[in-house]
Amino acid sequence: MITLNMGYKRLDPAYLFSNIAERVNQYEHSHPKAKIIKLGIGDVTEPLPDACIKALHKSVDEMASKKTFKGYGPEQGYPFLRDVIAEKDYQQRGANISSDEIFVSDGTKCDIANFQELFSNDIKIAVMDPVYPVYIDTNVMAGRTGVSYLGRFSSITYLECTPENNYMPDLPTSPVDLIYLCYPNNPTGQIITKKELEKWVQYAHENQALILYDAAYESFIQDPELPHSIYEIPDARRVAVEFRSFSKSAGFTGLRCAYTVVPDNCRAYGVNESSYTLRSFWNRRQTTKFNGVSYPVQCAAHAVYSDEGQSQVKSLIDYYLKNAAVIREAFLSMGYQCTGGDNSPYIWINVKTDSWTFFDSLLNKTGVVCTPGIGFGNCGKTFIRISAFNDYHAVLEAVERIKQSHDIILEDIEYQSKNKTY
Repeated sequence: MITLNMGYKRLDPAYLFSNIAERVNQYEHSHPKAKIIKLGIGDVTEPLPDACIKALHKSVDEMASKKTFKGYGPEQGYPFLRDVIAEKDYQQRGANISSDEIFVSDGTKCDIANFQELFSNDIKIAVMDPVYPVYIDTNVMAGRTGVSYLGRFSSITYLECTPENNYMPDLPTSPVDLIYLCYPNNPTGQIITKKELEKWVQYAHENQALILYDAAYESFIQDPELPHSIYEIPDARRVAVEFRSFSKSAGFTGLRCAYTVVPDNCRAYGVNESSYTLRSFWNRRQTTKFNGVSYPVQCAAHAVYSDEGQSQVKSLIDYYLKNAAVIREAFLSMGYQCTGGDNSPYIWINVKTDSWTFFDSLLNKTGVVCTPGIGFGNCGKTFIRISAFNDYHAVLEAVERIKQSHDIILEDIEYQSKNKTY
């Protein structure tokens, strides 16, 4: 008899963003002429940098010639891309990372989801709350999170991020083995200083733990004093794996390219506490389950590091941060408490009411889509996340709609609360 992995039954039946899509579809059906402005999902809207387009065309032409055609490439990524990543993203910032420690992939989401496969099912996991759902859901699928009760799993340590601690979680009070950190943070937009990050590196050393560090939004960091990589912290190589993406920085959400850094001295433990290099395990996993990113896409990613590409990527980042500033200032002017939007493309807004109720009222009264904070964890139940990824004029229109309808939104929320419609 074929049996199922019942870990899937412990998941919420609807993934956060599919739930949002369903509600938006219902609104579109009942308001066919409405212009919906989507500031929920973090998908880019601006075209690829011209340098990347040129590289794509050139590489596609190469695929049309017998002399330059490429078949299977290395699963870890072509050396020309790994070399420039190591130099420009790490070595120039004083981080000792070599090209053979870089693994090119088709997305940070995939890598983070897949990396937990390397570990046993009895490890103790710590995640920030609120948190990107993939961190938890993939461990639920693996069967290592225990049972769910009131929105939390019994075997997970939740690192609460609240206004009281400025959305910076305390270290775990009891030892954990695997720690998920994300900076700039999704969803709160919070950033971390070197001093704060040093505490986590030290904790990992003291507890023989591993940090999975999601730096997908590092390109939005504007403050020169803030770290872009965990490897800017001394001795982090031994206890941290880092994930980065071209999706938000260079607009690759539809093209798909990212990379994971696994230092050659980063280790985990087996039977009798014998240690093994994580790099060798990850390499084995990738060579078995992954055939690599296509040659044209890697050429496009390589073009990001050209002078032309760097200038164009900076323009994209500036464009989205301009959107973020508009959104942030609008909500501050309406009396809300916000984080993010300065070193991050996300604005985390304390609406002080049920986040799905606010989501529904915002959509129904203005046609603007946000993301309800409860989808990121219990600590997000009275928050919403708004994304800066959209056309600038659409963002201006969205905030103007919200300002004009703000009193109506609040009245609708109060009515729903009194009548317990949620």
